[in-house]
Amino acid sequence: MLVAQLARFGDLLQTKRLILSLQASGAQVHLAVDRSLAGLAGRAFPDVVVHGLAAHGGVGEAEVVAANLPVLASLRRMDFDRVYNLNYSGLNFALASLFDPDTVRGYRFEQGQFLRDKWCELAMRWSRFRRRAGLNLVDFWGLLADNPVSPGEVNPVPRPKGGGLGVVLAGRHSRRTLKPEVLAAMAGAILAGTGFQGLKLLGTKAERPLARALEDALPGPLRGQVENLAGATSMDDLFDVVGALDLLLTPDTGTMHLAAHLGTPVTALFTASAWAFETGPYGLGHRVWQAQADCLPCLETQECHMGLACHEPFAGRNFLRHLSGNPEFEYPEGLLGLASALDALGLTYHVVMGQDPDAERRRSFRSLVGDWAGLNAAGPAMPEPRDASLAMEFFQERDWMPAARPRLLNWPEML
Repeated sequence: MLVAQLARFGDLLQTKRLILSLQASGAQVHLAVDRSLAGLAGRAFPDVVVHGLAAHGGVGEAEVVAANLPVLASLRRMDFDRVYNLNYSGLNFALASLFDPDTVRGYRFEQGQFLRDKWCELAMRWSRFRRRAGLNLVDFWGLLADNPVSPGEVNPVPRPKGGGLGVVLAGRHSRRTLKPEVLAAMAGAILAGTGFQGLKLLGTKAERPLARALEDALPGPLRGQVENLAGATSMDDLFDVVGALDLLLTPDTGTMHLAAHLGTPVTALFTASAWAFETGPYGLGHRVWQAQADCLPCLETQECHMGLACHEPFAGRNFLRHLSGNPEFEYPEGLLGLASALDALGLTYHVVMGQDPDAERRRSFRSLVGDWAGLNAAGPAMPEPRDASLAMEFFQERDWMPAARPRLLNWPEML
């Protein structure tokens, strides 16, 4: 079987439930990824056959064609029982068109049209109701499999490994990146509250100024514990460092998903477009601090008119007191404290601090989707949807009927 995951670092790791489900059926799994991630894919999924394609990195059109045609030709010759095409992109549609349309799940191309499976169509519809429709991306992709593995089989239960606290300096978008002095205060509070020894700063070469600013903002006694690894780790190094930490403090990043994959505890900081119920760290034992405001989750393609107000609660005195283990704190306003949990559908989060006005409707949504997917009977008990209007809001009558599978165009004869 072939899985085409041509997105980025974090997305690759979030394909894990699907890959494990296919392997559990006895299939040999092939994985098509951006060539820059081929080594990471091989280490994350050692029993998978990896195929690297030029998908990202500012590669010119001529180079893309020259690099990809031999790989695509090789894939075309393979007799895959099923192809899982996971991304809505031109290269993914081109890849899907190589194969018999009856074998392709996910995204496909037919007679000049971009088409989706019913499951993908539903998820796109639900994305208009992000606060109330919580479905983790790992489960979205994982449930494309005919017999998905149990959510508890995806990632190990995390435990401290003795390597101290790791801090990811920045998210992929600036709106997900807290100021270095805020991260420094949080790191100091966590070290004081846990007794962990050592502070490792993780990021790219471009983030070295952030690392220096964070180190400068630390109290003097903590500066001697800092190991600045910004720009100094290969993918293999990152595996080794993250896999040995006691705890990772991070925004919504690929490194966060790597920690969950390796069984390292995560404390995640979600702001702006990052929404824990969609992309939070997968598995039991993780904590997310979700910024809470009427404008969240936002679209990073649109200008922020709120002055990044979602960042402010993370600098609050009561929040830092809580992180340090000081019992004399009041609830930090503007934040939801969330603990990861599992149900029949997959990963969800329970509110352990603050008030979530959408929690009840989100649970009902998950129960409704579990019914549609046929999962509720086999998994932990889930509440019945209490509001019949939810079914009308999230589904159409035809969604409950079998649908014919669309046809695909073949890849040009140039292969």
